[in-house]
Amino acid sequence: MSTRTIFIVDDNAEFRSSAQWWLASAGYEVVDFADPADALDAFQASPPEGPACLLLDVRMPGMSGLDLHDRLHEQGLKLPVIYMTGHGDVPLAVQAMQKGAVSFLEKPFADAALEEALDRAFSRHEAAPVEEAGDDAHRQWQQRLARLTPREKELLAWVVEDKLNKTIADLMGISIKTVELHRKRVMDKLEAQSVTHLIKMVVGGRVV
Repeated sequence: MSTRTIFIVDDNAEFRSSAQWWLASAGYEVVDFADPADALDAFQASPPEGPACLLLDVRMPGMSGLDLHDRLHEQGLKLPVIYMTGHGDVPLAVQAMQKGAVSFLEKPFADAALEEALDRAFSRHEAAPVEEAGDDAHRQWQQRLARLTPREKELLAWVVEDKLNKTIADLMGISIKTVELHRKRVMDKLEAQSVTHLIKMVVGGRVV
């Protein structure tokens, strides 16, 4: 079996050090960068060979993680990407998932959440099983969506756009209390654990 390589791009030295130790002990080969520009130069000079994944911070000085992702796509390098952020920013989650990210993790995240994201990232090297799993995940998502009423679907669209409850109330002509009730029902029916989890499913069109 080929060695699985994880590239970490994060300007937080303490996080890189702890993540490198944990991932190396789990059997991964780990290469880390503090500067996205350095990572881009390294990928251009020597594109990764074999199973590889990019663990990418969203907000960094200079070039953001989203910008680095775009630059890598421009040069034809399409590594599975797991985004990380300490901000829990919904619009960023939407952008990340639209770029084809495997997952979007909010710092601090549990080891189990990272393990699950890495399993999904590396499974992309096995086309047939992934396709079958993806079809099933899409069907489950459609079944959950079908549980929503038209008003709940309308509210879902505003939540994805990161509208505040007060703004949603004005747009829908209902009270803030009613918005809060609808939001809870939407989260329950879609079995979303958090708003970030909800965004992942909406943008990806599948259960995650």
